[in-house]
Amino acid sequence: MLIDTHTHLDDARYNDDREAMISRAREAGVEAFVTIGCDLLTSQAAVALAEQHPFIYASIGVHPHEVKHVLDSWYGEFRQLAQSKKVVAYGEIGLDYHYNHSSPKEQRERFREQIQLARELKLPVIIHTREAQEDTITILKEEKASEIGGVFHCFSGDAWLAKDALDLGFYLSFSGILTFQNATMLRDIAKTVPLDRLLVETDCPYLTPVPHRGKRNEPAFVAHVATTLAELKALPIHDLAMYTTRNAAQLFKLPSG
Repeated sequence: MLIDTHTHLDDARYNDDREAMISRAREAGVEAFVTIGCDLLTSQAAVALAEQHPFIYASIGVHPHEVKHVLDSWYGEFRQLAQSKKVVAYGEIGLDYHYNHSSPKEQRERFREQIQLARELKLPVIIHTREAQEDTITILKEEKASEIGGVFHCFSGDAWLAKDALDLGFYLSFSGILTFQNATMLRDIAKTVPLDRLLVETDCPYLTPVPHRGKRNEPAFVAHVATTLAELKALPIHDLAMYTTRNAAQLFKLPSG
């Protein structure tokens, strides 16, 4: 049994078959999902979806791409959303200097504010970082994010970032990128991550793993990520699933844990 720790189940690409897609994942051995907020609307949608299914949980927060849209009223709205027992994390938040859809200065300011809010709400943080490793680690340290913990989602950084993330007490979550032919360095890093710090995800509908590349991603495909990770760790898939599920339950304080 697996937990897909990072999904975007509210995405419009699932509008025609959302319930069927969720059923396929359950049949494939996915016992729970975390669906992710990227702004106020998607956070509200994530919570609403989680409250419809006992095995779906939600995160709330504003993605670095979207922080230029934040209104002062949003944080009060997030406090209200966090009252739901289905909200298990704050994110995805962080820094993305690749696209700079929001200015780096604004990203850093909102990142700090959101870590502070996550600490207030006592929620672990889900981190998105791209081409911003040094600033991400510095802000996490300065804002004492290790007190609430969290995960570097869709980990695709270098060995330096992996070490710094682990030193902070964070988890590393691996996605379909792990199955890509050109991800040799990432597979080498995955081999070194302690078993008690590993998570698996799809980041669906994005980053579809081999052998389904080119298709819309969905949570059932997290099995391919887990299988690849099990091979890298020289473990039976059952054992890898046990570790990653236990880790997810511990981080997000899920009932199955």
